[in-house]
Amino acid sequence: MSLQRIRTIAVAMAVGAGALVLTPPASAQVSTAAAPAVTKVTLNPASPVVLFESTAKVTFTIQAKDAEKATMVFTPPGVSTQPIIEAKKVGTDTFQVEHSVGTVGTWNYTATAVKGDETGQLKGTFDVKKALETKIVRFDANPDRVTKGDRVRLSGQLRAGDQGYGGQEVAISFRSRGSDDFRKVTTDKTSRNGWFSASVKPWRSGEWRAEFAGNAEAKASVSDSDGVRVRSRTIDTRIVGFDAYSEPVVKGDKLRFKGTLQADGRRALRGERVTIQFRAVTSRQWTDVTGDRTSRHGRFHASTTAEQSGWWRAVYAGDRRVDGSVSGPDFVRVTEPVEKADTRVLGFNAYPEPVKRGRDLKIWAQLQVDDDGTWKGYKGKVDLYFKSNRSDEYRLVKSAWSSDSGRLFTEVRAWTSGRWRFVYEGDDRTNGDTSRSDYVRVRR
Repeated sequence: MSLQRIRTIAVAMAVGAGALVLTPPASAQVSTAAAPAVTKVTLNPASPVVLFESTAKVTFTIQAKDAEKATMVFTPPGVSTQPIIEAKKVGTDTFQVEHSVGTVGTWNYTATAVKGDETGQLKGTFDVKKALETKIVRFDANPDRVTKGDRVRLSGQLRAGDQGYGGQEVAISFRSRGSDDFRKVTTDKTSRNGWFSASVKPWRSGEWRAEFAGNAEAKASVSDSDGVRVRSRTIDTRIVGFDAYSEPVVKGDKLRFKGTLQADGRRALRGERVTIQFRAVTSRQWTDVTGDRTSRHGRFHASTTAEQSGWWRAVYAGDRRVDGSVSGPDFVRVTEPVEKADTRVLGFNAYPEPVKRGRDLKIWAQLQVDDDGTWKGYKGKVDLYFKSNRSDEYRLVKSAWSSDSGRLFTEVRAWTSGRWRFVYEGDDRTNGDTSRSDYVRVRR
């Protein structure tokens, strides 16, 4: 072997040996560890957190990656520094913190994942607000006295703050007499303005109320209770011929009512109280205004001062023997007053006195109008009324017209003793008036 070849082999071996020294073993290689990170924070309950009491407890769940532990910092509205709270590990890469919140507004939080000296953070916000205060107003059970099997309308309004609370379920509950507990009977969903209503058939006397169970943003509320008396069905009644007259009526003038209370179809009910109720155009409730006791013929008459337009009806409450009844409603329009002239019916006289039964009775009077302080004759339609000795009320006999000078004269057959009088109802320009009455004895 030549000297040159020996040198070449020596150099190659030296280089190979150097390469072996410079390359470390695989087990000696160092890898870089991943930094911890917070991937997600969830709230239970979710934002916005609603306060039903002074504070609410919220559970924060932290999803972290490559973390040994996790912490959170909560900053209420208007506060800058808060303590660090260490989270509890509840699973692989999952930590939890329970924290009470009570300040209304937007909160900030910082969730930190920790591994050794390295950290990873995720910041966020959530809102806290107070629960809505609710109340149930104007709850009413109508009517409050019914016969078993008849329906009662239950109505009211659910409000949140100063506004009607729409789209909410309201339960109607009942507690019978002698019971301590209310039980749910039916439900209704409130309208856009918070109104609700339900129709039920009560079978026993007791109290009714409305209940709102609350929801995720609003507190629960309960209405005042309203009692309903349920009677056994006995004698049927009805109110026929109910009329509110005259209409339209001028505000401040008298509005009169009449009708007849009957039992078992046609029999008159005497001595029973009939109440006249009113419901204004803008209202949902009926209000007692006046009333009267029925005559032996079952008739009732009442009057009141007209104040506003609306519906009128007659209501008979009944008792344990007799069912109650309600007339159909009668709408009356009330107009603003216009100045009218006063009138008077003078010199009313029915003659001859006495008069023989079946003979003509002559009726005379004069209708006058106040013309700027001077009384003048007036032409108008006047009604003649008669009340016999055996009756409690006047009945219309006929109508007559006065002449241009105001003179009134008519004739009528006399059949029974009693009192006569003229009634002028008035017109668009004049107020009405009633004459004095005149008694005429009829002999056979």
